[in-house]
Amino acid sequence: MELKEELKKALTELRKNKERKFDQTVDLIINLQKFNTKKDTLNVFISVPHKIKEKRIAAFLEAKNPVVDTITQDEFKKYNDKKALKKLVKKYDFFIAQASLMPKVATTFGRVLGPAGKMPSPQLGIVMNVDDKTIAPLKDKVNKSVKIRTKEASIKVPIAKQSMEDGKIVENIISVFNALIKELPRDKENIKNLEVKFTMTKPIKIKVR
Repeated sequence: MELKEELKKALTELRKNKERKFDQTVDLIINLQKFNTKKDTLNVFISVPHKIKEKRIAAFLEAKNPVVDTITQDEFKKYNDKKALKKLVKKYDFFIAQASLMPKVATTFGRVLGPAGKMPSPQLGIVMNVDDKTIAPLKDKVNKSVKIRTKEASIKVPIAKQSMEDGKIVENIISVFNALIKELPRDKENIKNLEVKFTMTKPIKIKVR
C-alpha cells in the first residue's frame, strides 16, 4: 500500500516538469544490492496489465502470415549481408520464430540478434504451430510484457507512456516489482530502491523498505 502511495506521489511530481512535444516514456529503474551480476543472472519476461506501446514485431515463419511482418526461409539469404541484417534488427523491437526454423534463425541472425537481446526466446517468442489463433494472442502478450535482463546492478525498464493514467502506470510498476521479487535470490532484500523518471526528467527515488 505504501509503495502505491509513494509511486503516485512521484508521478505527480514528474508531471510538474516542463511539457514536451512527444509522449515521453516512463522508465522504472530498479537498483539492486547484495546481488552478484556475474553469478546471479536474470533473464525473464514479466507480464504487465496495461500495454506499454505497440511493439514492432517480426516473425521468422515457414509461410507468410497476415497478422505479422513475416520473414520466410527463402528470404533468409538476403540477410547474409551485414548491413541488411543490422537494418532489420533496428527496425523491429521483438522477434518471434517458428520452432522448426530456430536452428536456421540462429545461424543467419544470431550474430546480431543475440548481442541486441532480441533473439526469439522459448519463454516468449518461439511457436510450435502457426495459425492466426496463435500469432494474434502472442503479439498481444509481447505488447504487454517487459524483458528484464541483468547486466549490472541497475535495471532500467520502459514501463508506460506519460499519456497513461497514473493508476495504470502504478499497476504496471507494481506488477513488475512483485514478479521480480519472486525471481531474485533474496527477494526484497536484493532491492536497494526504485527510481521513476520520464524520458527527459531526472529520476525520483522511492524507498522499498
